[in-house]
Amino acid sequence: MIAARKITKFFSVINPQGMAEGSTAVLSVSLEIADGEFVAIVGPSGCGKSTFLEILAGLQAPTEGEVYIAGKRVLEPLPSTRREMESYQKKYRFLSPIVNSLFEDIPKFETAMIFQDYAIFPWMTALENVLFTLELRGVARQDRAYRAREYLAMVGLSGEENKYPSQLSGGMRQRVALARALSVEPKIILMDEPFAAVDAFSRHKLQEDLERIWQQTKKTIVFVTHDVDEAVLLSDRVVIFSPQPGTVRNIIDICLPRPRRYCRDRLRELKDRVMQIYQYDATGEGIEYVI
Repeated sequence: MIAARKITKFFSVINPQGMAEGSTAVLSVSLEIADGEFVAIVGPSGCGKSTFLEILAGLQAPTEGEVYIAGKRVLEPLPSTRREMESYQKKYRFLSPIVNSLFEDIPKFETAMIFQDYAIFPWMTALENVLFTLELRGVARQDRAYRAREYLAMVGLSGEENKYPSQLSGGMRQRVALARALSVEPKIILMDEPFAAVDAFSRHKLQEDLERIWQQTKKTIVFVTHDVDEAVLLSDRVVIFSPQPGTVRNIIDICLPRPRRYCRDRLRELKDRVMQIYQYDATGEGIEYVI
């Protein structure tokens, strides 16, 4: 289980006048995600969705609050006072950059993250991208090729293994990223707008394939998207973030049978409900809907 408890993230910057100022991206967000659950996070641009996802992944430390995965804390909040800073430095005084570099490629809590921009190596073929990840994770040499081809086949890339990213479509490149994430067999997959950069037809097919893979593997998936249709179609729950600072505005359960493309009327009702919340947050207009 993932348990986020009162997560806050504050960013400080220096303005053109040389004065310190900042903004709160995420404010006191608490959320629990069960093993095997598919949760989508939606909200307006700049509301802290991606920041929150990176905190879950351990890529950023929260300013306040804690994230636990399977009962283990992901990262401690950053020190905010001199006393906290001194305590933090004492605790980690033996961790040199060399020591940190030894651990930076070791997966934490069996978690994988997929970004919007694919993040695959352009000088490697699809197969080599997956093989490289397996090598970093310490998979035995004799098992890598079979496992890499297995997961490329799972995402629909059989016969495309020896092509470079420049020879693949945007949808295919995202499939390589998905195969690479699946190949390390994580329990949790965090996805940040993974289908935003592909065309409508490819997006439709990727959604179908992701749902099929999720049903086969029962991974826990946290999926950030701007596409409300996508969120309602794929997830067990839709978490709606408010405008900045991002807080949990509402959580809507999607209690529909799968596959859901045949539940068009009910999907439309749920989408309209989410969009009404968006409209209220954006304009302040009072509208009739049930939370």
